[in-house]
Amino acid sequence: MCVAVPGKVMKIKDHTANVDVLGNTCEVNVRLVDAKLGDYVLIHAGCAIEVLEKSTAEEILDLYQELEDEVDHDFRRDDQSACSV
Repeated sequence: MCVAVPGKVMKIKDHTANVDVLGNTCEVNVRLVDAKLGDYVLIHAGCAIEVLEKSTAEEILDLYQELEDEVDHDFRRDDQSACSV
């Protein structure tokens, strides 16, 4: 099963963006989308595949929070595995 995660674009240089994903900063290839500073993007395999509305990104992040509550795992800690989902 493949999972994509939303993140907020914090910095862009060329085709690489620093994106905040669940409190972790990840380098993401943004070549496939027209992302701007402050946008939310959906990330899969290190690539932004879609620019999201803020409300959509927040809805997905809320679902991650519900999952975290159910499995008793803190996805928001300093965990670089959040960058490679």
